[in-house]
Amino acid sequence: MDLSELRKENELVDLFCKLAEIPSPSKQEEKVIDWICNYCQEHKIPCETDDYKNIYITIPATDTTKEPILLSSHLDVIGDDSPVIPYLDGDLIRAKGRTLGADDKAGVANALYFAKELNKRTDIKHGGLEVHFTRDEEADMTGIKNTDFSKIQSKYVLVLDSDALGQCLISGASYVLAELTVTAPKGGHSGNDIGDNTRENAAKLIADLISEMPQGVFYSENGQVITSCNIGGIISGNLEVTNVINTEGKATYSIRSSRKDKEEELMQMMKDSVETFNEEYKDIAKAEIVFKEKMPMFEKNEDEYLPILFETAAKKIGITPEISTFHAGAETHIYANKHNAKGEKFSPYLIGLATVCNMHSDREYVDYKTMLKGQELLQEVFAAFNK
Repeated sequence: MDLSELRKENELVDLFCKLAEIPSPSKQEEKVIDWICNYCQEHKIPCETDDYKNIYITIPATDTTKEPILLSSHLDVIGDDSPVIPYLDGDLIRAKGRTLGADDKAGVANALYFAKELNKRTDIKHGGLEVHFTRDEEADMTGIKNTDFSKIQSKYVLVLDSDALGQCLISGASYVLAELTVTAPKGGHSGNDIGDNTRENAAKLIADLISEMPQGVFYSENGQVITSCNIGGIISGNLEVTNVINTEGKATYSIRSSRKDKEEELMQMMKDSVETFNEEYKDIAKAEIVFKEKMPMFEKNEDEYLPILFETAAKKIGITPEISTFHAGAETHIYANKHNAKGEKFSPYLIGLATVCNMHSDREYVDYKTMLKGQELLQEVFAAFNK
């Protein structure tokens, strides 16, 4: 069977391919936004956009005693605006010579197809479905950061952006950029001034200070990394100039953590190292460390209702669930720190409804059978949520 035959046989696969065929690099999602809005109009699905062109779909409740639930996916992909030509390789859908965009068109397709089917049903008693499609997740997350959360009634959020069928990720790490600077203002000439004990080389000093800083896994639980610190780069002096006593050195670190107390403990340890350094080199050199939050933390929610429901639903249809944490960032992190229209804090989860491999590369593919199974899982979760 080739892809064209499969698309004729399966509406969800065809929908995914239609979405994938529309190039949508970050901040260039206009064509796929227009396509989805037209699709919703054609199928009489309630749909609107905000000032930032994020999409909001609302399927009204058929039972107002029940609560709504939100599905969220992002519209942008890694890649340029060149044509996307999907093809079938066994059970795998790939794109010729470029990224496929299954991250996150697989999530978009599953959510959109589910909304279309639910919108036709009057026999299912449910508290309503909300679907949110955002722009620019891959680059700067400006879509979710510009979301009008007053439009969203749901408390529970399923962010359909994980890369493995059956995943339910319940916490994720923050990203804090740490900038370390060492200045030794006297400097000088490596011949004339090398014997002056009031002068120090900033390149050597920052290397010594870095050797005192934590590197790698700082804290883990049950074999999973919770807090880590990684040096990104070091700059000091000029490799072509060796006769100068350097006056400045800089280094950057990535700090990631899904527990606030451990993040604070790590940062305090780094501050203490800087303070000890400054005491040792008083009047000769000075170190400074600055922390900048780039991604807020997605901490584990003590409310275990949704993960338990997800696990039960997955097992019921023969999927092995994975309830775990992840050491990276996603839109879950923004939801976790926001409130819905009712003033309730969101309870988000990163959900896998398809197995996507080699994301962000020209070797990317999605196993279409897992995407179909993911739709079954989504239906089962929704049914269980509305019991």
